[in-house]
Amino acid sequence: MVNVTIAGGSGPVAREIIDALLVTGKHSVTILSRREASDEDVIPGTTWRAVDYSNHGALVEALKGTHTLLSFVQIMQQSGQDTQKQLIDASVAAGVKRFAPSEYGSSGTAHMSWYSGKEVAREYLRKLNASGKVLEYTLFQPGLFLDYLASPYKTSKHIEPIDFIFDFEKCRAVIIEGHGDTTITLTSAADTAAMIAKAVDYDKEWPEVSGIQGNRATFSQIIKIGEKLRDRPFTVEKVQLEDVKAGNLTLPWRFERHHSAISDEEAEVMSKIVVTGVFLSSLEGGWDVSNELNQIFPDYEFAKIEDFLSKVWNRKV
Repeated sequence: MVNVTIAGGSGPVAREIIDALLVTGKHSVTILSRREASDEDVIPGTTWRAVDYSNHGALVEALKGTHTLLSFVQIMQQSGQDTQKQLIDASVAAGVKRFAPSEYGSSGTAHMSWYSGKEVAREYLRKLNASGKVLEYTLFQPGLFLDYLASPYKTSKHIEPIDFIFDFEKCRAVIIEGHGDTTITLTSAADTAAMIAKAVDYDKEWPEVSGIQGNRATFSQIIKIGEKLRDRPFTVEKVQLEDVKAGNLTLPWRFERHHSAISDEEAEVMSKIVVTGVFLSSLEGGWDVSNELNQIFPDYEFAKIEDFLSKVWNRKV
């Protein structure tokens, strides 16, 4: 048993991982937050601790005795990026053995401004260990959550449905003309959480990158799976790469469901920005993540795209 601390533990991805850790029954879990816990925040089997991340001494005290620190702080704003640096500095001072910064998505960050905070933490960790190992860390990268292809249906306990370029409900998709062979990785939230829980149990040194490769599929393959499961052809809107690069993408439909970090007022503008970024990043392999954890845990069986989604659409539609 080790002491695991979760920074920013009230978000949906954090809650999925916390549940997976608790299921093992092997670890003591402490959740750090800027605020006191509400009734909704209380998770049986965990300890909630309010902390001022900018207070180095208090943060060091809160982290004493921690073996593994997992960060889920929101990094879209400068304050969150600063918080990760503060967590890293306090981890070193408190003697934390292992740290995972807020990642849980793509391997690449190019063209995705909302992920710029990932590069800030990555570079900070590289510099920290430049002259020798000071803090063991890893970047957990599962690609895109497979659960998003089930929208509007919810397939995990905490992660809410999000509209994406593949709309299985209305049998439509939008891709870049001539780039249907673009490959991305899709991993279910449950598999992501299970693999991270296994990584916490892992007693050898973490790799610096922990890719979690549930499924690899091209855009065209995903559309074909959708057509098979829905038993009808998809309407595929094809946009031009030149328009995407120029920032002139026009989405053929409104993305109603969006990430909780984005307000309703920001949703329409951010949808265009996000799809543009995901398109361009995917073309460069940014969403085709590596498979380090697959290699470490070769016996783990991941949910396959068609099997996972057939349970959704055969039951719901």
